[in-house]
Amino acid sequence: MINNDVLRRVRYALELKDQTMIDIFALSDVEMTRDELLPLLKKDNEADYVELDNKLLGKFLDGLIIYKRGKQENQPEQIKKPEPLTNNTILKKLRIALEFKEEDMLSTLKLADFELSKGELSSFFRQKGHKHHRECGDQILRNFLQGLTLRFREQD
Repeated sequence: MINNDVLRRVRYALELKDQTMIDIFALSDVEMTRDELLPLLKKDNEADYVELDNKLLGKFLDGLIIYKRGKQENQPEQIKKPEPLTNNTILKKLRIALEFKEEDMLSTLKLADFELSKGELSSFFRQKGHKHHRECGDQILRNFLQGLTLRFREQD
């Protein structure tokens, strides 16, 4: 999926305002102004569109985790190699940020009329070398983001 689409869909689903998005970026040590943010939220066929790279989307998702769950205290600073941003990583970070359990993930996908078994879902969160690891396709991520929108915006 295009990173800009992911950012735009998360923003819409969670009803995040411009300033909130800027604050979320700041939580992961990214200085962002409104003038820098708005072109990232445009569609690729609009004027002034700026492509969102993997690193920046990863920082946003890390900031979203801190925004939703709070900063972890008393955690020893571990210097870990950042994992490449894939659909699996995006799904995992959204799951952590929203504190979703397996049932929450499956029900969110079901809201978008997409059925998945527990085994299929858990395969996305396994280590890359594991024999049951499976890559998350664009269709699954797109349906999950659609389900998030239905879950959070239809509550009103």
